[in-house]
Amino acid sequence: MPHLFDPFTLKSITLRNRVGVSPMCQYSSDDGVANDWHLVHLGSRALGGAGLVIAEATAVAPEGRITPGDAGIWADKHVEPLARINRFIKEHGAVAGIQIAHAGRKASAAVPWAGGAHLANDAGGWTTVAPSAVPFGGDQNKVPHALSVDEIKGVQANFVAAAKRSLAAGYEWLELHSAHGYLSHEFLSPLSNQRTDSYGGSFDNRIRFILETTRAVRKVWPENLPFTVRISCTDWAEGGWDIDQSVELARRLKTEGIDLVDCSSGGAVPHAKIPVGPDFQVPFAERIRREADIATAAVGMITEPKQADAIIRSGQADLVLLAREELRDPYWPAHAAKALGHAAAVQPPKQYARAW
Repeated sequence: MPHLFDPFTLKSITLRNRVGVSPMCQYSSDDGVANDWHLVHLGSRALGGAGLVIAEATAVAPEGRITPGDAGIWADKHVEPLARINRFIKEHGAVAGIQIAHAGRKASAAVPWAGGAHLANDAGGWTTVAPSAVPFGGDQNKVPHALSVDEIKGVQANFVAAAKRSLAAGYEWLELHSAHGYLSHEFLSPLSNQRTDSYGGSFDNRIRFILETTRAVRKVWPENLPFTVRISCTDWAEGGWDIDQSVELARRLKTEGIDLVDCSSGGAVPHAKIPVGPDFQVPFAERIRREADIATAAVGMITEPKQADAIIRSGQADLVLLAREELRDPYWPAHAAKALGHAAAVQPPKQYARAW
């Protein structure tokens, strides 16, 4: 079996190792435009030895932002600032990925350090959209506008345009965000989708949005580049989306051209009881990998080198994606390689070689 510092090839792209940086919102853009913060944030993770660096959830439309500070890719002005970052990432040996997203009913929120509550339309917020006019709850209690079928088609067109711009910006790994209670996940979950038309009710109807979106994006994203999706494998709430449905969705997504499923969970409702702890989401990646016969990424509370290595060696997932641990230590891959006896697998930048 491979180990954490073996290369991983998906389509025409080979990652230098099986450590990836999970997409993490920075809430630091102005009208969606990336800046020096994003260059340093993402670039330092490439310097630190990660094989894959995925940019944060990047909105396909202004109203698809979680907050006014979110990154965007709905306009041509967003392309070159992202391309600049991607050139740096590639120069230092990592593959640049992007997660394209629409926040749905969880959009129009304040940045986390300002509380994260929904913003009123006259206080910097906007009207949110969703499959159904059902608010998320808690301090995000705006009632969203229920999308018409024509409006759904418009959102899907936004994803297609975002994929084209992602390619123009030099990304070589594309992820659709269908997790954490954002728009695509809202269609999947019976807790947020109360539609009675062809996009609601039955399992086949609730997965229609993500399958159609995948199919449309597949037409413009090159066949030789990895095309992936992040899902919440369970809502952790009674009557919600669950792992059995996730396995079947993964099978369907594979037939539509998805190459890997990034296996997260939760986010659909504020009252979910999530048993957070080391490896708590890894069994989802293992089961989907085995039963849907598709590559997977494991995420969530993966912090120790031996822990991450064991996930790969045991065949539970093909990649591990780190989030908070990469924030705490951008050089985690280099430190992990040394701890696991593979120090030569992560080469330092020449500027740092004497101190590595």
